[in-house]
Amino acid sequence: MTDAANTRSSPFRSTPNMLTLLRICLMPFLVAAILEAHYALGFGLFMVAGLTDALDGTLARMLKQRTMLGQYLDPVADKLLLSTLFLVLTYKGLIPATVTVLVFGRDLGILVVSAILYAAVGRRDFSPSIFGKANTVAQVGAVAAVLLNQLFLARWIQDVRMLALDATMVLTVVSGLHYAWTVSRRLGAPANPTPGAK
Repeated sequence: MTDAANTRSSPFRSTPNMLTLLRICLMPFLVAAILEAHYALGFGLFMVAGLTDALDGTLARMLKQRTMLGQYLDPVADKLLLSTLFLVLTYKGLIPATVTVLVFGRDLGILVVSAILYAAVGRRDFSPSIFGKANTVAQVGAVAAVLLNQLFLARWIQDVRMLALDATMVLTVVSGLHYAWTVSRRLGAPANPTPGAK
C-alpha cells in the first residue's frame, strides 16, 4: 500500500497532522509553565508550537499529504492555543481583559455563525480572509512579546508588546466585521445552478 493510500485510510498517520496534534498536546504544558511563572519554559514551548504550525502546512504541500482532517484540525489547534493563552495571560495580569474579551467574542461569533451556516445550508467553505490571517499574526506576536517581556525588560520589547496588542484589538474588530460582511454577501447571492441543469 502506498503512502498516499495510508494517509487516506488513516489521516492521523500523516506527518502534518501529527505535528498539529503535537501542538495541541503541548498546550497543557505551556499553560502550566505560565501559571507557575516559568516564563522561559513557556516562551520556549510557544516557539516549538509555532514551529510545528509553520512546518505542518509546508510538509502537507511537499509530501502531498493534505487531508480533510488537517484542513479542519490546523485552524482549530491555532485558535484553541491562542485563545487559551490569552485567557491564561489575562488571568496572570499580563494582557488587558479588553483584548481577551474582543478575541473571544470574535472567535465565538465566527464559530456560532459557521455552525449555523453548516446546519442550514451545508456550507463548509470558511477560508480565512487576509484580515483574519493578519489578526492571527498579531495575536502570535502579542503572546510572544508578552512572554519575552517577562524575561527581558528592554524598551523595544515593551514597544513591540504594546504595538502587537493594539494591532490585535484593531484587527480583531476589522476581521470580525469583514467576516460578517462576507457572510451577508454569500447568503444574499443566488445559488449556483446544478451542473447540466438548464
